[in-house]
Amino acid sequence: MGTENSATVEISEPLLLESEQTKDAVIERIPEWKDQITLRGLVVSAALGGLFCIITHKLNLTVGIIPSLNVAAGLLGFFFVKSWNGILSKLGFSIQPFTKQENTVIQTCVVACYGLAFSGGFGSYLLAMDDKTYKLIGVDYPGNRAEDVKNPGLWWMIGFLFVVSFLGLFSLVPLRKVMIMDYKLTYPSGTATAMLINSFHTNSGAELAGKQVKCLGKYLSISLCWSCFKWFFSGIGDSCGFDNFPSLGLTLFKNTFYFDFSPTYVGCGLICPHIVNCSVLLGAIISWGVLWPFISQHAGDWYPADLGSNDFKGLYGYKVFIAISLILGDGLYNLIKIIVVTIKEMCNNSSKQRNLRVVGEVSDDEGAKLLWEQRKQDEIFLKDRIPNWFAVSGYVGLAAISTATIPNIFPPLKWYLVLCSYIIVPALAFCNSYGTGLTDWNLASTYGKIGLFIIASLVGHDGGVVAGLAACGVMMSIVSTAADLMQDFKTGYLTLSSAKSMFFTQLIGTAMGCIIAPLTFWLFWTAFDVGSPDGPYKAPYAVIFREMAILGIEGFSELPKHCLALCCGFFVAALVINLLRDVTPGRVSRFIPIPMAMAVPFYIGAYFAIDMFVGTLILFVWEQMNRKGAEDYAGAVASGLICGDGIWTIPSAILSIFRINPPICMYFGPSASSL
Repeated sequence: MGTENSATVEISEPLLLESEQTKDAVIERIPEWKDQITLRGLVVSAALGGLFCIITHKLNLTVGIIPSLNVAAGLLGFFFVKSWNGILSKLGFSIQPFTKQENTVIQTCVVACYGLAFSGGFGSYLLAMDDKTYKLIGVDYPGNRAEDVKNPGLWWMIGFLFVVSFLGLFSLVPLRKVMIMDYKLTYPSGTATAMLINSFHTNSGAELAGKQVKCLGKYLSISLCWSCFKWFFSGIGDSCGFDNFPSLGLTLFKNTFYFDFSPTYVGCGLICPHIVNCSVLLGAIISWGVLWPFISQHAGDWYPADLGSNDFKGLYGYKVFIAISLILGDGLYNLIKIIVVTIKEMCNNSSKQRNLRVVGEVSDDEGAKLLWEQRKQDEIFLKDRIPNWFAVSGYVGLAAISTATIPNIFPPLKWYLVLCSYIIVPALAFCNSYGTGLTDWNLASTYGKIGLFIIASLVGHDGGVVAGLAACGVMMSIVSTAADLMQDFKTGYLTLSSAKSMFFTQLIGTAMGCIIAPLTFWLFWTAFDVGSPDGPYKAPYAVIFREMAILGIEGFSELPKHCLALCCGFFVAALVINLLRDVTPGRVSRFIPIPMAMAVPFYIGAYFAIDMFVGTLILFVWEQMNRKGAEDYAGAVASGLICGDGIWTIPSAILSIFRINPPICMYFGPSASSL
């Protein structure tokens, strides 16, 4: 979900079908679709959705890299319901059996809920409209007008999410059979999640799941206690504590190279593929180790030497615009690639339709069993139909409400621009969903950026910034939720869950997210200095998205000296690197970095790259020593580290709201002899 991740999970459906859990599923009773959605499941989903929203906000407001938490959602859902059942049975209550269909529903609901913490724009397009980002860019910066400011408000954010977040769920429902059964798209993350849930509901799988839960709980406790311990030394301001520990020396510390003891970033390093973590570190070395020191030597020539550290006419401008160039180059390449792959695969599928019957002619017992199981999956998936008229009328009705409502929230975005967006977006949603099914890449933010540029340039100076950012939110929300729904349909198909229960669970999870995501963001907004470039919650993408909108209006005339040439160079480099990843053999391409991951530290700093690299180094050593143990428990360890640090955010925010400050400031400086 959410972020664009180049790591694909290679899973073939026959392996899933041959597994022990699927054989067991053949003889089990399949609950009706209404029975798959339970009250206990919704309660667990709301609790986990709130926790994962906090984690997503924290990552979104710090580094902008959001790892997939689907595995943690499935595992914690299994743990909480099993615990629920165990307590009630000891108290003498009769309990309803916990099925894999209910487990799938919980996972789907949680993902739909916390997905809005990302696609809702709380760290990107919505925050880019606020007064702090406006002043950070510069009140006298060309195209940056005081009129293009809209500060976060709890009620208007909830209203905005309600009018835009549901359309994506209705946009592709009529194509669910085509995407899942006819084209047989893999949806690697959805297949992996189904594999996990199926394994939980076998005897051996339940035993392993219990051990994984204990492992997760252990590292969650360690992470929570460590985060609490760190708080006591963090003092007042942004220069105290373990978050500013010069672990690699004071010289490197000045260039943001240090290990800041963050369980969250180490956990991300354990979850993210090795190539992603190494790409982030490489980007940090290129930018903070080479490029920024080189440009700083030309202060007074390339840009005025007396500018502030956050002035876009100085070094800060290079940081932001070169990062944007890498992001756009990577996004554009992969967008074109996925469109080409989509068209090619659709043509191939069309030409193969006449040969489908040959696949069905299987004489051996194993093949017959696989064929029977596939027919069972098809039967369950098609049993509870969602009428096409319901999907079409739902989309049209919601689009009409949204077209009338959004201009009242964002006046520069006129109703006819919203209407045009809703006419075009279903086609984009199909392309993104098809591409996600083939490659596991969700390019929702890339489609959003395209909409941002187009609308900002069409509206022009009179409100183009706000209009472009709002249009980005509309497109990003629809395209993202449509891909997530198809991913969940795939998971439901492989776990013998009803398509109708998947759809209505997505509706419920989205409704939860429309309330929980803004509320949890408001916790950060009221407790911390969100958006401060010197604080822990820099919200890096807020500045980047506002600059993109200004760029769509003003062009490149106000960039610092040589900045445009450097941007073009890095844009082309992103295209070339992606091309090399695709044309070179697998044994070579797996060592070629990912430009999107390289771009993140260009603006934020190198410290989190060190943390993530420590995580990937731990995982690499673990895999060399005990690959089976790493495969079974690395996800649980990572989830525990991330969740524990995320839970501490709640008491930390409450203490901040009541102005209770840490008692100690641990600060590091040069010794007297070094001065």
